[in-house]
Amino acid sequence: MAPPVPVADAVGMDHMRWQCSRCAALSPVGELRYACTRCRWSGRLTLAIDYERVGAGRSPGEVLLTGEHSLWRYARLLPVAAGGGGARRVRSGYVAGWTPLHRADRLARRLGLGRLWIKDEAGNPSGALKDRASVLAVADALDRGRDVIATASSGNAGAALAGAAAAVGLRCVVFVPRGTPPAKLTQISRYGARVLVVDGDYDAAVRLSTAACRRWGWYCRNTAYNPCTAEGKKTVALEIVEQLGWSAPDAVVVPVGDGNILAGVHRGLCDARAMGWIDRMPRLIGVQAAAAAAVHRAWAEGAADAGPAPARTRAESINVGEPQDGFRALAAVRDTAGVMVAVEDEEIFAAIDWLAAESGVYAEPASAAGAAALPALVARGELGSTDRVVLLNTGSGLKTAPSAAGGGAIPVAADLRAVAAAVMAGGTGADGEADLDEPEPQW
Repeated sequence: MAPPVPVADAVGMDHMRWQCSRCAALSPVGELRYACTRCRWSGRLTLAIDYERVGAGRSPGEVLLTGEHSLWRYARLLPVAAGGGGARRVRSGYVAGWTPLHRADRLARRLGLGRLWIKDEAGNPSGALKDRASVLAVADALDRGRDVIATASSGNAGAALAGAAAAVGLRCVVFVPRGTPPAKLTQISRYGARVLVVDGDYDAAVRLSTAACRRWGWYCRNTAYNPCTAEGKKTVALEIVEQLGWSAPDAVVVPVGDGNILAGVHRGLCDARAMGWIDRMPRLIGVQAAAAAAVHRAWAEGAADAGPAPARTRAESINVGEPQDGFRALAAVRDTAGVMVAVEDEEIFAAIDWLAAESGVYAEPASAAGAAALPALVARGELGSTDRVVLLNTGSGLKTAPSAAGGGAIPVAADLRAVAAAVMAGGTGADGEADLDEPEPQW
């Protein structure tokens, strides 16, 4: 590993420190550090902020960069200065964040919820929430003078990193596991990144990419290992409460693989509460695929961290056997009196269809895991008719569209009789011809 590199841009950021989530050791933001080097756990680093110096107690409008309709709106709570050279370059070329928060009233009524919103991260440049982590990492890499940035990814993080790197001319290497969807491989490659398909699973790709970064001094963006990842992702939580008029929902439902998104959402909510912008914490509900449920298993067993577990879900973005941020994810759920849930693959893939049909949001399988958990959460009384719930859609369904095999699309000839036969119940008359006057659609 290359020695820590001071960052000139850290001047004026002495109100922040990295703090180990395990041993609480502090280190300067201006030094390049990944996991904690002082404890036996190599704990993940969390940003400790002197909130009074940032402006705690003042209105959001006095603290936020209100002219920014991107994650840089919250720059004063981020470990990369918005005025730094790296941030200026990536801000001008790759605008991530400030994604829509859709009201899903029809789906809320069907499920028996008081109110449901979907935070749609498909609106980011690469179509996924991972853009938030990658733009911060790219800005930090530029400030440190690195010319190569690398990551392990099951697809989304790699695409986000490759896109942000392309926008600023940074060389990018992405390590992906066997079985990564072709659409995601194509996206990463088109951005100009060097894509290496590792003969192994996601966890093998993480190990190999980390070793490569150490060997050649590349800047490592790996999820959770690089503390900028959770800090970038926390901006989604800040957006949610701002878009709700600086009010906290009752619950936020988050799909979980490594646990880094869940940890990031928790960090953003903690920031908002410490600044006095919300008066309570929502419950965090983490959802895993039952076929890759290391964090859920640890939660059910009362463990503080998630150990290795089998990972065989078809929702490849959360197909993680060795979670990199399990400790913070579990702490986030417990800190908010939340819950972890596991859903079957069949439920996940069914949820893609009903979520799209009843909300207009087309989610990739990993994202649909959160939706798949909602019926059971309501049935068990975890959520109910008075609850205000936000569902986090972490990525676009178009990223895995080839796996949908057309989604039940029906071929028709270019005439109205073919249309009638395809969409109308009993759409043929006595003579076998399509009845154009049939009034009842099949659906």
